[in-house]
Amino acid sequence: MINALRKLLSRAPAEAPLTAVPPGKRVYAIGDVHGQIAQFEALRDAIDREIAAAPDLSPTVILLGDLVDRGPDSAGVIASARAWGTRQKVSYIFGNHEEMFLRSFDEADVLRQFLRHGGRETLLSYGIPKEAYALATLPEIQQLAREAVPAEDIEFISSFEDMIAIGDYLFVHAGVAPDVPLEQQRTADLRWIREPFLSSDADHGHVIVHGHTISDQPVVKANRIGVDTGAYRTGRLTALVLEGTRRRFLEALDIDGAITVSSREVE
Repeated sequence: MINALRKLLSRAPAEAPLTAVPPGKRVYAIGDVHGQIAQFEALRDAIDREIAAAPDLSPTVILLGDLVDRGPDSAGVIASARAWGTRQKVSYIFGNHEEMFLRSFDEADVLRQFLRHGGRETLLSYGIPKEAYALATLPEIQQLAREAVPAEDIEFISSFEDMIAIGDYLFVHAGVAPDVPLEQQRTADLRWIREPFLSSDADHGHVIVHGHTISDQPVVKANRIGVDTGAYRTGRLTALVLEGTRRRFLEALDIDGAITVSSREVE
């Protein structure tokens, strides 16, 4: 009896079940693009090739938000992302920069914040001349923006979602408030949160896949995976690829104008 008890106590604890997406499904979750059209389209083309090579799988692409601001061609990214959704199953998450963008058309205080955090580049990408922008007052910039940004782009961005659950994963832009049920999460947290989410080791009920907080390499923790690798700053745009229990990264890297796409398994 004593020996049996000793054997029981000495056993290694059972491993936690592996997180997974449903059988036959593959998910691509792309981090913050921020107007980097070259990396985005290189990654898009690589994903299209992978999808074409696996016709028996059901693919879903999720853009994790912050398509706009900072980089040189937010208008081009929006057009490309919308067009991609006409030929692949693409879902779009609402980021904090999309929130600032939409609110900036009517709220002067938000417009100031938007312009300080990359909104200038967004507006110039819609064809507002640099000279006119430089000479304009804040109300004039707001009017220029209203005239330059097509209604179809505003409607498209307004349709973005705040969270998507697939299998054991939950996809959001910024994160979740720890210890708050998903149905009670605040929109502000889903789009803006950093702490206490980033340092939390709480079980959120799903592994949270998110962008919003930049790191040079993707961050993989037991309860979250961060894939904002700062495309506008580092040149690296990252997608997390999920299939069954398998995880890998697909990355488009810009080095002096030359873009390479590579795939690697998550360690």
